[in-house]
Amino acid sequence: MRNNYLLAIGSAVLLWLAWPPIPYTSVLLFVAFVPLLIAVEQVIRGDYKNKGRKIFGLAFLTGVIWNTASIYWVYNSMNAVLNAFASLMIALIPFTLAPLLMALAFRGYYQMRKRNNILLSFMGLISFWIAYEFLHQSWELAFPWMTLGNGFANFHQLIQWYSVTGVYGGTVWIWIANVLIFLWYWQKREKIQVYRQSVLLGIIAAWIVLPAGISILQYQSYEEHVNPSEIVTVQPNIDPYGKWGSITPEQQLKTLTDLSQKVAKLNTEFFIWPETAISGSNGINEEEFRDYPQYYKLLEFLEPYHNGNILSGIESYVIYNDQRTTTAREVGNMFYDSFNAAVLVDGSSKLQFYHKSKLVPGVEKLPFGEALAVMKPLFQHFGGTTGGYGSQDEASVFYSASGIGAAPVICYESIWGNYVASYIRKGAQFIAVITNDGWWGNTSGKDQHLMYAKLRAIENRRWVVRSANTGISAFINQKGDIVQKSSWWVPTALSQEINLNENLTFYTKYSDLIVYLSFVTSLLSIGLIVVRKKKISKISPTD
Repeated sequence: MRNNYLLAIGSAVLLWLAWPPIPYTSVLLFVAFVPLLIAVEQVIRGDYKNKGRKIFGLAFLTGVIWNTASIYWVYNSMNAVLNAFASLMIALIPFTLAPLLMALAFRGYYQMRKRNNILLSFMGLISFWIAYEFLHQSWELAFPWMTLGNGFANFHQLIQWYSVTGVYGGTVWIWIANVLIFLWYWQKREKIQVYRQSVLLGIIAAWIVLPAGISILQYQSYEEHVNPSEIVTVQPNIDPYGKWGSITPEQQLKTLTDLSQKVAKLNTEFFIWPETAISGSNGINEEEFRDYPQYYKLLEFLEPYHNGNILSGIESYVIYNDQRTTTAREVGNMFYDSFNAAVLVDGSSKLQFYHKSKLVPGVEKLPFGEALAVMKPLFQHFGGTTGGYGSQDEASVFYSASGIGAAPVICYESIWGNYVASYIRKGAQFIAVITNDGWWGNTSGKDQHLMYAKLRAIENRRWVVRSANTGISAFINQKGDIVQKSSWWVPTALSQEINLNENLTFYTKYSDLIVYLSFVTSLLSIGLIVVRKKKISKISPTD
């Protein structure tokens, strides 16, 4: 088994090397699973006991090493707001939970191999894998950071067709390439030819080259419809560790307005400020925001910009007479919800709020809150919040007085392709990602987060304006090109004329159709595992 473990580690290393932010290495994804598939095949054909457990262990080993090496920075972000023990416990969710689900997909593949031919079994493996990825973006412990299709964020010229398929199209592209290359290698090594080697090579070449070629042609020929709007994005560089001590809300607001004025033009229509940029000593009461000194400062700042709007992160709360939500906390005879929110302020008295929907498990919300309510005191002891943040159920779009629709996407939410697409279906003409990546430190986390925004631009053919407190702030065009970006940990503001877009891509209209298809094939695969008698293929041995 030692050789098999080395092969599993080899797959993990290839996956890590292929992952953003290393530029242009994503082509390694086409072969990254081949060593693991070889190891699994050797277990299936070998004289081992408990083969299913061994295959599960090999896949889990690959997943743990790959995930930990790629997203090691998760511990930094948790440690910023929780104590060391709680940080480690929560960091184990992405480090180990996703690999467990990956390993279950391989366990299901082994069960299929005992009863079906190898091609049908591989169909099951790919279906199980996509089902795992979708589950991991949909449940209470959601963390879709490592969805396979995200791996092409560092080589976006190859995946312009994400405007049709989304990132799950990338997952299918990667997996089928790995399966075909494995079949070719295994037949060559074992000197068998169930499938003609020349035909396999032709299929491999076509499967990889044709989508890449089509994408490059799309990239070169795509032209944006001219519909200009002048936008400013601001990076105030407020140290998140000292935000509530070394700098007052008034000082923070002055930093934002001063930076904005340095690059603003009279026709600037939107000023994009980062997550939690507007705050008070105890947050901002949304119902009374117009009475706060900060609000009058905002109106004063906007006076020279007749069509100007401020789209900013805000720490806010809402007070209720009764407990209307499961996250509401009681104070005296009242209840309140705290929100990681966004607000749109214009020259009128109108205010628009959006409450972050996709909350970070363990930091912004207690997973399975109602079921685990008994654990709230323990969670609080370890440094978390007892109730978590409140949220809203679906995306909402901010509209300026001139009718421009902006998608207020807060930090972690930018990882969900289908969720961001829901803003576009509601009329958003550009995407504003507001975030505070300073919690992660100068790690690859901030770079990955930036690159994933390129995928949202391609899927929806919308400009992405990114405002990150400590970096990296950027403008990304509809092809996924980073047109401008800031440096890390440098206070600055950037100005750019972007093109608004009202057209909907196929992906925007229909979202993750590949997932729904995979659910069907997953159910069929489970049915084949349960009901079919053992049938051995030419290339598949008995257990």
